[in-house]
Amino acid sequence: MNDTIQPNGEKPKTRWRRVVLAIVFGGLLIGAGAKIFAHGTLGFLGGGHCGFGQADLETMTKRAEFMVRFMLSEIGASEAQQAKIADIVKAAMSDLRPLRDKHAEGHKAGAELLSKPGIDRAALESLRAEQMQLAETASRRIAQALADAAEVLTPEQRTALVERMQRMQGAHHW
Repeated sequence: MNDTIQPNGEKPKTRWRRVVLAIVFGGLLIGAGAKIFAHGTLGFLGGGHCGFGQADLETMTKRAEFMVRFMLSEIGASEAQQAKIADIVKAAMSDLRPLRDKHAEGHKAGAELLSKPGIDRAALESLRAEQMQLAETASRRIAQALADAAEVLTPEQRTALVERMQRMQGAHHW
């Protein structure tokens, strides 16, 4: 293995480790965000099936603040970091709320299409394409929020957060 020091002072192995940690961190958070969007559930917060579609903005905001504090409490994040990340999460939730509502409407529309005597394949395809576009838009917004939040934390804090999330994922399978 080549241990040459790069112009920025890092060994190649260290840079590779950071890339891998960033990918794992992003993957975990995107997975959690996708679950929230797809199912509208915050069950891992102890809310059971209280979804975005069913909760008002105030409830969602309180849950977001709780989750940020809960996730960042053991990784040495300062109050300022926690507040900044809470703001990022709340903004993303606000942006995703209308998408969640459209997603739920799509489920109803699909059920209506499938309950008719004849199957309208063109309408089903149109609905599928619309739902995929909603998922793409939500995924893009979640990735943006993840990057914004990750920039607030130090590399060490991100590593500790990934480890904490992995432990939680193994314990709760969310």
